[in-house]
Amino acid sequence: MSWACTSAASFWFRQPIEHCIVKDKPQRVPPMKLHVRHTTHYRYTEPLRYALQTLWLTPQSGPAQTVHFWSLGVPGELFAQRDAFGNSIHSYSLVSQPADNVRWSLVNAAGQVETLGVAEFTDAAALPHPDFFLRATQLAQPSPQLADFGRRFVRPSGTPGTADLNMLLALSQSVMDAVSYKKNSTNVTTTALQAFEAGAGVCQDQAHVMVAICRSLGIPARYVSGYFYAASEPDLASHAWVDVCLDVATRRWVSIDVTHSCLIDERHVRLAMGTDYNSCPPIKGVRQGGGEESMTVNITIEPV
Repeated sequence: MSWACTSAASFWFRQPIEHCIVKDKPQRVPPMKLHVRHTTHYRYTEPLRYALQTLWLTPQSGPAQTVHFWSLGVPGELFAQRDAFGNSIHSYSLVSQPADNVRWSLVNAAGQVETLGVAEFTDAAALPHPDFFLRATQLAQPSPQLADFGRRFVRPSGTPGTADLNMLLALSQSVMDAVSYKKNSTNVTTTALQAFEAGAGVCQDQAHVMVAICRSLGIPARYVSGYFYAASEPDLASHAWVDVCLDVATRRWVSIDVTHSCLIDERHVRLAMGTDYNSCPPIKGVRQGGGEESMTVNITIEPV
């Protein structure tokens, strides 16, 4: 019996994010309702015998958005639960017989979200303490090199456990400059330090570098996955940004889009958050059979 990992990672942060970099910062826009459709189509060279997948594809209502409706479509029965970070996740399994000759599968996510553009918020008490997000992770590990870079822009606060927003925004601008966008320069296993040393990456890498620098300076930070709407660029869809803790005592956070070096606004739809990409990918799982796998991902966002 042979098993293979399957994930929507490569297209989730490679195909749409090729359009992430813009020369000008996003301008403020009013609250709006966005209709999102996200389709992942898998194809296999041999019959698929079994698959087990978990989806981080369900946004939740919160300070920055109101989810009016959302639906998931998968080739099996969905089981809903919450992960350790409060994200809404769903799992399903697919079992086929040799005679079924299953060589493709489809995952659909769609719904309507009203975006409010609120960048600062307070965590619920049930979520992990901010200090939890100081821990090193595989993709966003603190390092002396990243700490030295961060100290050029962020000075220690007079009040322990707090961070200055203007300094964080200056840091995000510098991260964007230091890790310039370069198509196909990284993959989903690239670490923050590797992207920083290479001086290139995509949105995922810029977010990881920002998180790792903040952790290197003793500031809790975490990775956020989501969608980004740009009317003039419909391909600008999947995205990643960061949450940085402004006040540990009050669990106060701010969401910063490192790619655009600004606070999140009404064009951002939040999907999930975690310690790094590995803790909240769009889809991940295992499979038996299927041979070689290929994926086609299509994401469209339209104002209602």
